[in-house]
Amino acid sequence: MKTLLWRTSALGVLMLLLGACVQDKAQTQTTSEFKVPVTYYTLDNGLKVILSQDDTSPTAIVAVYYNIGFRIEPKDRTGFAHLFEHMMFQGSENLGKMEFIKLVQQNGGVLNGSTRFDFTNYFEIVPSHKLETMLWAEADRMRGLDITQENLTNQQGVVKNEVKVNVLNQPYGGFPWLDMPQYANENWYNAHNFYGDLEDLDAASLEDVLAFFKTYYAPNNAALAVVGDFDEEQTRGWIEKYFGNIPAAELPPQPDISEPRQETAKEFVKNDSLANKPALAVAFHMPERNSPEYFAMGLLDQILVQGDNSLLVQKLEKEKGFSSDVSGGINYLGNMFNYKGPMLWMYDLTYDNETSREDVLGAIEEVMSGLKESVDQEMLDLALVKIRSRLYDDVGGFFGLGRADLLCSFALFDDDPSRINSLEEEFRKVDVETVKRTIDEYLRPTNRTILVVNPLLANNQKSE
Repeated sequence: MKTLLWRTSALGVLMLLLGACVQDKAQTQTTSEFKVPVTYYTLDNGLKVILSQDDTSPTAIVAVYYNIGFRIEPKDRTGFAHLFEHMMFQGSENLGKMEFIKLVQQNGGVLNGSTRFDFTNYFEIVPSHKLETMLWAEADRMRGLDITQENLTNQQGVVKNEVKVNVLNQPYGGFPWLDMPQYANENWYNAHNFYGDLEDLDAASLEDVLAFFKTYYAPNNAALAVVGDFDEEQTRGWIEKYFGNIPAAELPPQPDISEPRQETAKEFVKNDSLANKPALAVAFHMPERNSPEYFAMGLLDQILVQGDNSLLVQKLEKEKGFSSDVSGGINYLGNMFNYKGPMLWMYDLTYDNETSREDVLGAIEEVMSGLKESVDQEMLDLALVKIRSRLYDDVGGFFGLGRADLLCSFALFDDDPSRINSLEEEFRKVDVETVKRTIDEYLRPTNRTILVVNPLLANNQKSE
């Protein structure tokens, strides 16, 4: 599983400086806004296409997002969506094994792919004059993979090794990004082991892979974004030429991925013999995506855990000295925009063996119990400056890859990639009363799940 890093510090600093000039909400609203150019249309076979021009550098991004992620993989095939991501690099009709990677790299480009909760994505960043080549290559593997038992067996071994290295044999492996959904959620689709049980990975058959590809890797289950320096009319012609005659598939009905309202606080302990000190994660179920409370939670995330001036960082790091690594956010496998189903707002930290869990939770309660009374318009304005900086950082970072991500996500989940230009406005609509209402419903103790890592090795050493 790969993590995509899309942020560039220079743009972030620039936006922070711009934000620092904002003195009140009225002035904030008059600050100039950057609008992302968006051309959106759908091919006859159902492929959603988003074009966004940016001639600041002679590069182009091709991003293909398939509407299949961890969440809805087959019940007896955990980790299957991630395994299939690996299969997409094993060869297609005209490109042999690993030739796709060589094609990109030998043309001066970079590429990657990842599996997330609600999509699997692939992207290439290349010099602009190689755009047509990349469109052809992506269409070639959408049209048909070279799916063989040899390739499958090889990638099963690769993924199993990845699980062992990143989770099973790693201190705090899977904590909390992989662990917490399994504890906090009730619906299997949201609560199973996304990385995959080793037995399930072994059980995947060639027939499973063929059926998965035929079902989910179809143009009517995908979005294609092209971002960068290109001629729009020419690019539309290439997209029609290479993708237009790929047949659509009959898509199965989507399973119910809803999550019941949590009515009772949960707390769990995970023993970890490789950890050297305890760790703690706290999670709350998020409001419904795109609701007023959803945007309020985005601001509360900034207030509570984002940056050195956030309330929990100030309390746990600066005042109490319990930790030096408080971090958190909405959607640990992406951001608060690129998911579709139920989600958790979460934060985590490690702390010294001499510090008790009760001490840490007590300090957290000091912050949370006074949060509703302390929220005012000035606090929201500062949170808006921070989230605006983060948003612009995402849109402009890494040659526009963050822009491609949002465009594809909004096309897949909302059929409206132009939402990228209304996000700031939605955050501005959030008032103090909406935030307080959100705190009452979504940051209540009965909506909370706590997961503590117990470092067995450290405890054993201490007792000897």
